[in-house]
Parts: sequence; structure tokens; C-alpha cells
Amino acid sequence: METFASLADGFAIALTWQNLLLALLGCFLGTIMGALPGLGPSNGVAILIPLAFTLGLGATPSLILLTSVYYGAMYGGRISSILLNIPGDEPAMMTCLDGYPMAQKGMAGQALSLSGVASFVGAFFATWGLIFLAPQLVKIALLFGPAEYFALFALAFMTLGGVSSTNQAKSAFAAALGLGLATIGVDTQTGVPRFTFGEVHLYDGLDFLVAIVGLFALSEVFIFLEKRHGSADADKSKVKVGRLTPPLSMLKETAPTMMRSTGLGFLAGVLPGAGASLGSFISYSMEKRLVDKDKTFGTGDPRGVAAPEAGNNAAAGGALVPMLALGVPGSGTTAVLLAVLLSLNITPGPLLFSQNPDVVWGLIAALFIANFMLLAMNIPMVGLFTRVLMVPPRILMPVVAMVSFVGIYGISGSSFDLLVMIGFGVMGWVLRKLDVPLVPIILGTLLGNTMENNLRRAITISNGDWFTLIDSPLSIALWVIAIIGFVLPLIIGRKVKSQMHASRDQEGSVAD
Repeated sequence: METFASLADGFAIALTWQNLLLALLGCFLGTIMGALPGLGPSNGVAILIPLAFTLGLGATPSLILLTSVYYGAMYGGRISSILLNIPGDEPAMMTCLDGYPMAQKGMAGQALSLSGVASFVGAFFATWGLIFLAPQLVKIALLFGPAEYFALFALAFMTLGGVSSTNQAKSAFAAALGLGLATIGVDTQTGVPRFTFGEVHLYDGLDFLVAIVGLFALSEVFIFLEKRHGSADADKSKVKVGRLTPPLSMLKETAPTMMRSTGLGFLAGVLPGAGASLGSFISYSMEKRLVDKDKTFGTGDPRGVAAPEAGNNAAAGGALVPMLALGVPGSGTTAVLLAVLLSLNITPGPLLFSQNPDVVWGLIAALFIANFMLLAMNIPMVGLFTRVLMVPPRILMPVVAMVSFVGIYGISGSSFDLLVMIGFGVMGWVLRKLDVPLVPIILGTLLGNTMENNLRRAITISNGDWFTLIDSPLSIALWVIAIIGFVLPLIIGRKVKSQMHASRDQEGSVAD
């Protein structure tokens, strides 16, 4: 009953005109950013961080805007997958397999509406999962001491490559780079400047918002400049939507698929580092084994659209559980949201639910509202969102760059931060060309100082005994999970990733 009372308080916070308008704006902008191939939820949230801070929003309104963008981008990724066979982001890759063949049969509108309903089901039940699971994790987390927190952060870094990663060495390099960047600034324990090279601006360390906007938003601008040369993604003749509402029989047929995929996706989201890509892949693969008796998956089967969409949206909700309850992000986008919380002087973790209940429950209530907004918005307005695909990057990318520069300058008022942001943008562009993941860098920059402080505290308490890091059953369990999480992708990760791409290539050629 206490949970429902807290949720009711959350709705009282979320149901103000300001917060409702921010949720609506976030859903609209998020869907557009999800629909544009390559942007995706991480970049969408990163691009709009400066806007949230420039508007001077408080903690709860900022989070409502940015999580609405997150959910909206997860919805929007399906649009270019179904219409153009180009995934808006990696989690939407599996939607191409049956979504594009449905569009070729003249059922694009039905596929878009069905995927919207599946996205709603996945996100709606995942939000309920967040309500019931996060407070239980908080009870466990209250048992944590410095050694356990250090082990937990190590687990986050070691599993962040995810099961779908093909190169753990690159993930490890990215995490090490992020941790190295976190050491820049004055050492909190000794007061000695580290790696500042005499630059006063670096004494406070690197601003992680500047790093995030540079790595995600600006690097995206550089990638577009290099590859797209200003041409539009979609041809008007290709983007035909047709009938919008799916028949009732199609919804009945896909309902069990949506429920099964929601459960699988939510579990994939809760696991640190697994994320929405794995959620959509597992959901599609499992559904194909269970119900594809006539070998119709890959030829335009509605269940092949419902499964990955319910799975990846449920994973998006699941990824918020470890972020809010433990302060450890479950996906790339929640790492960006973690940075927003930290910059607002709110520390996610066990004490968040007791110290900032208005933020947590206001956010959860807003997720429910955003879900209904997205369902209401995505079916009638799908024609408008498809037109976004025809916006040339030569118009879009300068807007992204302008928002980044104006927003960061508005936050800090420092031209030095703009130079740092450009540096991170170039670094992000180079690393993406080398196929090095950016999320571990962000996580290292965010959690590096806290990780170092917990290590120092644990060693100080134990009078220099390093065995204190494996002294309790809880820390041993975390180290075991971390090692398994790092080794498992080396064994099965390549197979999973190659299956994801092979499925798409093979069934995409069948559709053609």
C-alpha cells in the first residue's frame, strides 16, 4: 500500500501543466530523433540536455523531459526500420526483419500501428516492474559498504560491453579511458592537482555534461558530414503508409507475443550492460522458436514486429531499475540520465527513494503519462513522423550543432568548455570509426571519482588490507557476477552479434 501511496504522490507532481507539456514535448522530439537513422535514444537525450538546463528546469521537470525523450526515441526507432529497412538505432534492427516485408505488402500503416501498440505494452508493464523491483533492490543495497560499492562499480564496467559485444578489449579500453579522464582535477584527499597541465579550468575536473554532448551529439554531426553529404534519407515515392489501424484479429494474434516479449525484455534491461539490443534480439529469437511453425517470420509476420518492439521498450524500462536503485546504469541512455541526476546534485542509489521521493515517484508517474501520450501520438501522427525522414541532414545537423553549442555555453558561460566539447566531439568521431563504444567512457567519467573514493575508504578502514575487497559474501558474489559478465561475451558474444546481423541480412534478402 505504501508503494501505491507514493505513486499517487508522484501523479500529483507529474500532473501539473508544466510537467505535462514537458512530457508531451519530450515524447514528440524523442519520436522524431528515434525515427532519424543513426541518432537513437542516447544521442537524442544528449542533444536535449543543454535545452533542459538552459530552460532552468528543476530536477523533476528535467528528468520528465529527458525520460520522455528516451521512451519516445525507443518508439520512433521502428519508423525507418519498417518504411526504409534502415534501423533508427540498434534495438530497432530486429524490427526490420518483418516490418519492412509488411510495408512492401502495402501494410506499412498497420505495421507502424501494431509496433506502436507493442511498444506501449512493453513500456507500460516494464514501468510496473520498475515500481515493484526497484524498492526491493534498495533494501539489498542498504547492506553495501565501500568494498561492496567498489565491486558493484567494477561489475558495471565489466558487463557494459554487453552480451552482444564482439570486442571486450575495446570496451575495456573505453572504460579505462573514462576512468583516466575522471582523475583529471584536484585530488579530493591530498589537494594535489592531477593531469591539469597548469590549466586552472581543469582544477574542478571535466564537466561530464560537456563530455556527453561532445561524444554523442557533436560526433554524430561529424559522422553525418563525412557520410551523408547533405542528401535526404527517404524518397517520397517509397514512404507510403496506407491503412493505419491494424485489424482486431491481428491484435489478438500478437497479444501473447507482446506479453512474453515484455517479460524477456524487462529482464534483459535489468541486467547491467545487456540493454535494449539484447532485449529485442532475445524476444524475436524466442518467439520465432515458439510460434513460427509455418516459417512465416521474415516474410511479414505481425508477430515478428510485435516481439522485438515489446522487448526493446520493456528493456528501456528495465534499465531504469539499476540506475535508480543502485546508481549503476543498465544501458547507454541511462548512463546519460545518470549524468543529468548527478549534475542536479541528486545521487542515484539506495538513499534516493528516501531522500528524493518526489523526484523518483514524479518520474515514474510521468513514464505512465508519457506512455499513453506516445500511444495516442504515434498512431494518428505517424504520417507526420514519416515526413521527418525526408529532412536533409544539411538542415538537421546544423540545428544539432547549434543546440549543443548554445546549450553548453548557457550552462557554464565558459568558452573553454566549448573547446573541450569540440575536443570530445573529435575524439568521439575517431573512436566510432575505430568501433570503440562510447558508453564505457561516459560511465568512467561519471563514476570514476566515486569508485576511487570507495576504494580508498575501504582500504583505509581495513588498515591497508586489500583482501577487504573480497571480505563479505555480497562483495564475493558481485565479483563472481562481474567476471562471468566479462567472460561470457568472449564465449557467446560473437555468436549472438553475428546471428543478429545474419538474421537481418538473410531475411532482408528474402524480403527483397
